[in-house]
Amino acid sequence: MAPEKPKRMAIIALHGSLDLAYPPLILASTGVAMDMEAAIFFTFYGLDIINKHKYQNLKVAPLANPAAPMPVPNIIGALPGMTFAATAMMKSWMNKANVAPLPSLLDMCFKGGVKMIGCQMTMDVMGVKKEDLLDGVEIGGAVMFLDYAAEADITLSF
Repeated sequence: MAPEKPKRMAIIALHGSLDLAYPPLILASTGVAMDMEAAIFFTFYGLDIINKHKYQNLKVAPLANPAAPMPVPNIIGALPGMTFAATAMMKSWMNKANVAPLPSLLDMCFKGGVKMIGCQMTMDVMGVKKEDLLDGVEIGGAVMFLDYAAEADITLSF
């Protein structure tokens, strides 16, 4: 009798804001800790999550953010310093809840064997070079990801 194949998770990360960087990394690192296979396909602004020049400076924009803890009218959200304040607030919440910071989550993903794929087409469109990405990121296109995702038990997009 053949051994059972591990469950597989395929995640698309297409947003590069701080609040949307956490879910794919937390779910993928948790999945591999549960003996699942996991891959994250970073496309469009999601590439910022794995861009060595940007990942430590991701922000939370309060402007037109319906999920803000207290609804901020667009005029106030556009004021100078509001993005800084919203980002600082989120980092504080995550720290108080003992959630690992993004660099630690990325490290957990790499060490746990999460397949981290940077979208080649998006890199070409946005002028991102392989050297801009963290070590260990694979470069691939839609075919590479879809080949992986075709066997997935769980598929998510953030």
